[in-house]
Amino acid sequence: MNKFYTFAVFLSAFFITAAHGQFSSSSIIVEDTISLEERLIELGEVRVSSLRVNRKVREVPVSMTVVNAHQYQCQSAMTLSNVLASEPCIAMGSDGAWATNIHIRGLNENRLVTLIDGHRVETANDLTASFSMIDVNDVERVEVIKGAQSSLYGTGAMGGIVNIITKDGSFAEKQYLSGNVITGYASASDNYSGHAALTGGSEKWYFRASGAYNHSDDIRTPEGDMPNSRFTTNNISFKAGIRPRSNHLFKLQYQRNWGTNVGIPGGDAFPGPAKATYTDIGRHLLSAGYEITGITDKLTSLRFNYFTQYILREVAMQPNTVTQVTLANGNIQRTTPVLVSPTGNHLTNGTQLQSTWQLSGSNTFIAGVDVWARRLTTERIKEITVELLSPAEELLKTNTIVRGETPIPESLFGSAGLFFQDEARLLNDKLTLMAGGRFDGVWVKNEPGYDVDYLITNGTFNDSPATRRTTFEKGHQQSVSWSANTGLLYRFNKNTDVSLNLARSFRAPSLEELFKYIDLGNYVRLGNTDLEPESGYGADLGFRVWSKKFMMQASVFANHLNNMIVEAPGEFIYSLTSDNTTDTLPAFVNSNVSKALLYGTDFKLQYNAIGNLVLFCSGSYVRGKDTEAEENLPQIPPFYGRLGFRYTWPAIGTVELTVVGADKQAKVAVNETDTDGYVRFDLSLNTVRFNLGNIKLQGFAGIDNITDVSYTNHLSTNRGSISIEPGRNVYLRMNLLF
Repeated sequence: MNKFYTFAVFLSAFFITAAHGQFSSSSIIVEDTISLEERLIELGEVRVSSLRVNRKVREVPVSMTVVNAHQYQCQSAMTLSNVLASEPCIAMGSDGAWATNIHIRGLNENRLVTLIDGHRVETANDLTASFSMIDVNDVERVEVIKGAQSSLYGTGAMGGIVNIITKDGSFAEKQYLSGNVITGYASASDNYSGHAALTGGSEKWYFRASGAYNHSDDIRTPEGDMPNSRFTTNNISFKAGIRPRSNHLFKLQYQRNWGTNVGIPGGDAFPGPAKATYTDIGRHLLSAGYEITGITDKLTSLRFNYFTQYILREVAMQPNTVTQVTLANGNIQRTTPVLVSPTGNHLTNGTQLQSTWQLSGSNTFIAGVDVWARRLTTERIKEITVELLSPAEELLKTNTIVRGETPIPESLFGSAGLFFQDEARLLNDKLTLMAGGRFDGVWVKNEPGYDVDYLITNGTFNDSPATRRTTFEKGHQQSVSWSANTGLLYRFNKNTDVSLNLARSFRAPSLEELFKYIDLGNYVRLGNTDLEPESGYGADLGFRVWSKKFMMQASVFANHLNNMIVEAPGEFIYSLTSDNTTDTLPAFVNSNVSKALLYGTDFKLQYNAIGNLVLFCSGSYVRGKDTEAEENLPQIPPFYGRLGFRYTWPAIGTVELTVVGADKQAKVAVNETDTDGYVRFDLSLNTVRFNLGNIKLQGFAGIDNITDVSYTNHLSTNRGSISIEPGRNVYLRMNLLF
């Protein structure tokens, strides 16, 4: 269907919504329905599962935030990061509209664990874009734990956990079938999106199937279009559940997310003038789980899960650089890299076995085994043209060269952990204590790595070039790590509590940090097989208020990291495979050279001032120091805050106006760029649902960056000269349910 016709249909439906006179805020909620909330203020009643037991937010002694489906519907979000960044101490970085990431309390994706329905997303450190590899319309909620929680999820959770919970079907006493269609448009990138889902079920079974398509052109900024920022994606998702017995549950899931022609308008992995594009980037997830509940009075649940997740990343990079060298005879050699094509295949398999014990009415204990492994295979093809010119620059000869390379040798990272967690409620439920620990064995294997695998010169193939270097010897490593955490929640009364969380976390070096050899024309980046695991010690003190008229969450935190892995200037000492002669090459080498301290505060509050008017405010500040070198840490966001109001008209809908602001960031690392502060205004609108015969309809609209202000997000400065964020963006969205 022509996209302009689709948009015209959407506009018509949207304005019908606004003009319709009979609205209802008490309709039954069905699949993908968004209704006006009964409570104007979120009271922490949302149940979360990221602590491996289902609890309400207000019952857990950790800093946690939940972003639900309603928030994604109301905002112009194209990826998860856009809406997560509205929460305090969660900051977004991006390379265009698609490739986005988040930092939690100053720590980036390398030191966060990302999960999709409890399954780890493991991919490359550089330009991961893992938060872009899922359809936002499939998201039920995103649970974010801010702070170290390695005792639950093992290596990597030094800064927090992001658990993406996707929408599911449900059992019902009678058979049912329902569905919805979502279509939308955003002006800043001429983005068109469509999503459809179908859900059915009965007392013994259910299913949910969905699909989506999304196309975006280059992003418009107040200073012109952002080149090479377009993308096209499509998604397929399926979930099913079966009850063989009343206390048995089998679940099956498949997700496929795929992107083509995804522009990467920056990224420090590439030299400045290069144009890089994901020609193909995709993710497959297949998982199955079986749970038995009510086994005995004490053993309340036994759950087994298995998953396999495959991620493909194919990049086409045009270096757009030319080098010339004058030879001894006066001739000129001109070298032009035409195309560099890196490819990475990431395959992760994992299994979990967890038991839940209700030792008493006030004591819950969980214990389990968590085993997973990631296998990585990579290749890189460089197409190069070498021209020989006379001193008068007349072309004498042209050579075409194809270099076959392996940037990271075939390698495997595995982890097996035993974990436990005990939760006890004391003093008539006024005090909750939660303590956990974990022991992990980590093993790493790798095949030998070489700087060049083969050369094709003017069509002649050579698989043993004399210039071949040995980058990494074949190897096998093993290590053991541990982590622990304890949390305390004390309730002064039913509406006020204080929490304290202490944790010891760890992060084993990734395959990229151990084995990478990347030379894309600007500098060499080298892994290090002698790296030690990072360890962290974190503390978080929180104060919370949960009343019907007022909600507040405030925390102060500190996180100390040892053996922090950074890139430091060094040398690559290599040997030629032809004669074993050695030489050195300048490089940036991964090293355990830093100790880091991150500390700060964040808060979030909502106040039901009068009637249906809610005022809200949030803010966060984090300071990051390399205490070893006495320097600032890189990529630390500045003070950041939001202020606004939300008014709900029960017969029509909700309007929300938000002022978003950030301070200047001048406390930057060496060679990092200062960024100025900014203020941005955003507006969002959504209608209530209304009935049109057998279907329901709801509309959403808004304007981001109303004043079209030009500003730079500090975490996106790796785009260099292309650091300006999107300008004014008008978006419209319709949700049709049947």
